Amino acid sequence: MTAEKPDARTRVTLSMIASEAGVSVSTVSKVLHGRSDISTDTKDRVEAVMEHLGYQRRPPRRRGAVIDLVLNELDSLWSVEIIRGVDEVLHEAGASMVLSAVHGRSSDTREWIDQLAARRSNGAILVVSDLTPQQRKRLAALEVPFVLLDPVGSVDALVPTVGATNWAGAVSATRHLIDLGHTRIAHLAGPRHVLCSRARADGFRATMESAELPVPAGWVPHGEFNDASGRAETVRLLDAAEAAGEAPPTAVFAASDLQALGAFEALRERGYAIPDDVGLVGFDDLPVARWTHPPLTTVRQPLQDMASMAAHTLLRIIDGEPADRLRLELPTQLVVRGSTARRATP
Repeated sequence: MTAEKPDARTRVTLSMIASEAGVSVSTVSKVLHGRSDISTDTKDRVEAVMEHLGYQRRPPRRRGAVIDLVLNELDSLWSVEIIRGVDEVLHEAGASMVLSAVHGRSSDTREWIDQLAARRSNGAILVVSDLTPQQRKRLAALEVPFVLLDPVGSVDALVPTVGATNWAGAVSATRHLIDLGHTRIAHLAGPRHVLCSRARADGFRATMESAELPVPAGWVPHGEFNDASGRAETVRLLDAAEAAGEAPPTAVFAASDLQALGAFEALRERGYAIPDDVGLVGFDDLPVARWTHPPLTTVRQPLQDMASMAAHTLLRIIDGEPADRLRLELPTQLVVRGSTARRATP
């Protein structure tokens, strides 16, 4: 142990334990809640640090709480991972979850807030396009605590948020393709107004610039996080290259796995082999990424862990305790599979 035991008046936080144990905050949370997906050595090390720092385990969460989970949509693979992460934590806490979908429409968000008020929900986890100042004011008036998961735009400094290292993830994906010998790389970006898609596009551009590689005009098209958009933008890239008499990209980095699935379809329809003709990288590491042919190289965004941390944070607030951290970003990780390979020398 390197840290001195804090003064009795100092509140020991999960961040302090994580730093001393050399693990992430989410790993400490898993130890506290008896999760089985961590090694015995890690569990023992974290528990030793908690004992050394004098961490006092809190009593069980207040049972019977009703938590609203509000998403843009419920029928995507991405949403399923979020639901799983929240449900696991709330089930352990004896709390109930109410699911709502707003489909990006402000009218549906207003209706959800009315329903929240009617059922006297104890808190909310919001995974929505954005909240207007009026909606934030309404939530404050209802005194309903909420946590933003993967926030779209800038948020109030006092609102707890949970996200991922999107910029760093994009850098690792782009660097991977460059290291494989690719010099003509396109990026299928997400919506322009969404914070995470802007961060991924910025990470891509920064890495290409650092490697002194050009990004032709139109090679960072902004679309939606779905397969239809990925397919359409890939078709446009190929058509534009053909019309200009230029070589197409030798690699594509998609801002989501679903966009990558659409790119798969478009490339195969045009007769391109993956990864021999075009390398392909996604972002998210949804379960389906392992079952494409070839399996998809992607950036793992720990969606379930992000959702779990959002739920833990909200339960702390409901119990009258401060959030351990207002800004929490979980690390992303490049997962290399068969959709990328070293570029053959022309």
